[in-house]
Amino acid sequence: MNWTGKDLIRLGYEPAKWFGELLEVSNRLGFNELDIITLADTKVNTTPAYLPLKDPSEYNYSVNIRNDYYNNTNADAVMDTMMEVLRTPTVVDEGLGGTIMPDSCPAGPVGTIPVGGVVVTKNAIHPGMHSADICCSVMVSDLGNADPKAVMDAAYENCHFGPGGRDDFNREVPRELMEKIRLNPFTSGIKAVNMAKSHLGTSGDGNHFIYVGTHEYTGNTMLVTHFGSRGFGAQVYKAGMRVAEKYRRALSPETLKQNAWIPADTKEGKEYWDALKLVREWTKVNHLSLHSVIAGVVGKFVHYGETTFWNPHNFVSRDGDLFYHYKGATPLDDKFTTDSVDGLRIIPLNMAEPILVVKGETTYGNMGFAPHGAGRNMSRSAYKRALGSRNPLDVLAEETKGLDIRFKSGVPDVSEGPGAYKNAQKVIDDIEYFGLGEIQYKILPFGSIMGGEYPRKW
Repeated sequence: MNWTGKDLIRLGYEPAKWFGELLEVSNRLGFNELDIITLADTKVNTTPAYLPLKDPSEYNYSVNIRNDYYNNTNADAVMDTMMEVLRTPTVVDEGLGGTIMPDSCPAGPVGTIPVGGVVVTKNAIHPGMHSADICCSVMVSDLGNADPKAVMDAAYENCHFGPGGRDDFNREVPRELMEKIRLNPFTSGIKAVNMAKSHLGTSGDGNHFIYVGTHEYTGNTMLVTHFGSRGFGAQVYKAGMRVAEKYRRALSPETLKQNAWIPADTKEGKEYWDALKLVREWTKVNHLSLHSVIAGVVGKFVHYGETTFWNPHNFVSRDGDLFYHYKGATPLDDKFTTDSVDGLRIIPLNMAEPILVVKGETTYGNMGFAPHGAGRNMSRSAYKRALGSRNPLDVLAEETKGLDIRFKSGVPDVSEGPGAYKNAQKVIDDIEYFGLGEIQYKILPFGSIMGGEYPRKW
C-alpha cells in the first residue's frame, strides 16, 4: 500500500511539514497502520493515550476450587496469578472476566494465565493466553471388540513421541488445508509449513499420551490421544506474540508481555483469528490420522461423529466480539465447539485413572467450561524432590500396578506419575459440587504410552 497525506489526516493528524518525511519512510519500509501511528505520535506534541491496567475493584471472576481440598500453596498461587491476569485492559467489564477450574495450577510467572484458567476479553486475541501449544486436545475412538493389547502394540509401533517430525507416516495434510496454510501470513513461514507436513502423526512429549481402555458399560476398546499442534502451532504462536508485542508497546506498555494482544478488528487480528482456526483444523487432522492408522492395524475403521469425537482444551473461542481464552479448560458449551458430537467432552485424570466422558450446561460460575484433567499438584522438579529417598521407578510401578505403561524414549518419566497430580476423586467431587458437567461414562484404564525424557531438537 502506498500511504498518502490523506491517510494521515484520516488517522487524526493535522497537516504538517513532517508528513513528507514520514510518508517517505513508511512507504520505503512497508509500514502498516500501527507502525505509522507509532511513528507519527513521536512527531506531534501529544502523548499517546495508553490503556491503563485495571484496578482489582474493576473485575470479577469465579473460583471452582475448594482450597482445602488441594495443596494450599498451589491454589493460592493460582488465584494470585489470575488476579494479575485480570488487570489486563481488554478483559471484559461486565459479568465475569474469567474463571478457574479445580485442576488449576500455575504455568509461569505471576500474571500468566494458569492451567485451568479461562479469561474473556473484548475485541482482543491474546496469544499468551492460549500459549504455544495451541489447540492441545483429546480425541477418543470406539474400536469395538479390538484386543486392547493389540491396540497398545499398534499405537506403540505407529506413534512418534518427542521432538521433531517424521518422514515415515503414511498420511498427508489435506490439499485444501495445506493451500490455506500457505496463504495465511501467520502460517505461511517456511518453518511453519515444513512442520505442518512433518509433524503430522506425532504426539509430542510432557504430559501428552496415547491411552487405551475399555468402555465401562459396553466393554468396547477405546483409544484416546492427547496432544496439540506440535511445532506447527508453536511457530504460529511465536509469530502472533511478535505482532501482539508491537500492539502492547503502542497501546498499553504497562501490560505484562505475556498478556499482549492483537486487536481483533485489525487486519492482523483477522488474519491471526483465521490462523488459529487453521491450527485447530490441522490438530484435528493430526489426531484423526493417527487414530485411522492405529485402527487400521487392528482391522477397524474410525469415522468422526460415529466412532470418534474430540475437544480442545487449550484454545480461543469467539462469541461475537468476546474472545474466550482457555488454557487447560474443557469447553462444555457447544457454541465454543462447533464440531461437537452429542455434547460429549473428554476429561483425562492421570495414567492410572479412568477417563471421564461428560456433558454439561453453562452456568454463571462455570462460564461454559469444565476441568481438563486432574492438574498437577506440584511441578516436575518438586515432585522428584518430594520422593526423597524412595526409588522413583518403584513408586511409579506401585502407582500403575496392573497397567501396561510404556515410554517411547525408553526412559520412564516418573514426574508424570499419578502422584504428581491432584487427587482424581477430589477433582470429580468438585466437578459435581460446582456443576462442571455430568459424567456419562468412564473409560477404564488398560495402559498408556508416553514420551519420556527426550533431548530437545526444536
